[in-house]
Amino acid sequence: MPERRYPLLLLVAPAVLLVLALFVYPLALSVLSAFTDRNGAIGLANFAKTFELYGTDIVFTLLIVALSTALIAVLSAAIGGYLVLGAHPAAVAMLKWLYRWPLFVPFIVAAQCMRTFPAKNGMLNNTLDALGVIEVGQLSGLLDWRGIIVTFVWKETPFVALLVAGAMASLDRGMIEAARNLGAGGSRILIEIILPQVAGAMLVGLVLAFVTMLSVLSVPIMLSGGSPTMITVDMAFRVNSYSDYGVANALGLVSYAMAALAAWVYLRHGMGRGAAA
Repeated sequence: MPERRYPLLLLVAPAVLLVLALFVYPLALSVLSAFTDRNGAIGLANFAKTFELYGTDIVFTLLIVALSTALIAVLSAAIGGYLVLGAHPAAVAMLKWLYRWPLFVPFIVAAQCMRTFPAKNGMLNNTLDALGVIEVGQLSGLLDWRGIIVTFVWKETPFVALLVAGAMASLDRGMIEAARNLGAGGSRILIEIILPQVAGAMLVGLVLAFVTMLSVLSVPIMLSGGSPTMITVDMAFRVNSYSDYGVANALGLVSYAMAALAAWVYLRHGMGRGAAA
């Protein structure tokens, strides 16, 4: 028996070595660097500096990502609901064709587009000015926290909506038709019948979107050059300006903690559903 396991171990060895080299080793090195100051002493000096200098940015990052996630949840539910409950086939087909486009646009391209679209003299304001709706001189651009949220929501909503729409499409249509026959409207069917059944799929997408937005550098650095900003910008600044990997890795561990919080919510929800079943 042990001899038969050796070929199997050889098959998985490349994948294991790749994970160890590209994920486990960098993570361990980052954790060690975060707890090691410039003098080589082990302690919490890097974390003290992190919260002293970037405490506001940490809160700002969490609020931006949480608000974006909430908006993504609402929009993905609305898109999936209309794809399932929509009464106009042409509109459903058009929405199905359009909503996936941002999936194929990289974050850096989306950020560059947003720099020219919602700026003070950007395409949006100039178009509204040409239509006589507003006056550009009296407006300010959206190149701040609002631009970051708009970009995140535009980029990540299609991913979550794709998961949600797929889960909704697999539901038994009999329940939906029965609710319609009993006089339930589309919004009530969506909220009370459909969403509770696809909550697991939606939560998976939202957790992945949450973690993805935490790791994005191009969007905040291109749309919000001032303060406060997101911690990915702070990490890049500490490395590029001071070669301070200790504080940068401490910020990284803070982002790990945020991601772990999202993972905990997902696991708790999954365990709750398993216990209920």
